[in-house]
Amino acid sequence: MKVMNFIREARAELKKVTWPSRQQVWYSTLIVIAVTFMVAAYLGLVDLLLTAVFSRIVQ
Repeated sequence: MKVMNFIREARAELKKVTWPSRQQVWYSTLIVIAVTFMVAAYLGLVDLLLTAVFSRIVQ
């Protein structure tokens, strides 16, 4: 009984949701991919610089 009540309430709530359009999802996906690549490039550069600094210290 509780399970069926939960399912009914969940369906009612999902009908209230404003879903994004296909274009909004596409642009959001592109932004996420671009930011991911920028952060990866930044971290790669920091790693490269720190590796160079510590390798000179160790020598």
